[in-house]
Amino acid sequence: MASTVISQSLFSALNSSPSPISNKTIQNSLPFSLSVKQPLRSHIFSSNNFKKSQKSFIANSTTSADDRETPIELKYPAFPTIMDINQIREILPHRFPFLLVDRVIEYTPGVSAVAIKNVTINDNFFPGHFPERPIMPGVLMVEAMAQVGGIVMLQPEVGGSRSNFFFAGIDKVRFRKPVIAGDTLVMRMTLVKLQKRFGIAKMDGKAYVGGEVVCEGEFLMAMGSE
Repeated sequence: MASTVISQSLFSALNSSPSPISNKTIQNSLPFSLSVKQPLRSHIFSSNNFKKSQKSFIANSTTSADDRETPIELKYPAFPTIMDINQIREILPHRFPFLLVDRVIEYTPGVSAVAIKNVTINDNFFPGHFPERPIMPGVLMVEAMAQVGGIVMLQPEVGGSRSNFFFAGIDKVRFRKPVIAGDTLVMRMTLVKLQKRFGIAKMDGKAYVGGEVVCEGEFLMAMGSE
């Protein structure tokens, strides 16, 4: 693109100048501080330079042979496992069919947790929501996010009892896109404020599919007694 701008500037200078153009005139018409010490043709219109630039562009924009030969099933790494389903079951009191967290992929003690829910056609809510178009209910997305918040709440770093917690309230919830069977719901819950005296926490939550926000909101969580 830079060479196109330079060529247009030179073309304007060539058409507008009544007298022969000097190297100084050419240099002033360029958008860059390009020093022109040799004839212009050798710097800009040299066919050898053009061929070299073309080859370099093609080499940089073409997918490497290794990428073309790698099968698609080997190109994308799996999510990491910070807590597997067995560890999650030791923390959360939920069980089938209401345990909506499959794996924790990031955990910062006392601050945040990121977890995934693999949405499959075998989930028990799809036969009724909806038979012809399987969409994950928004209330269950919010519930899944609250469970991720519970993983943060029930840890010793926050003062959790590891026994129980309650979903106390939600605010500013927005659903951006539908979540369907086959999606992987990635949920991040971040602790915003904690009142240890009352056992109440405010959390910010966002859920993503494919890097796009599908649900977000503010959550109030309350710790239960042992």
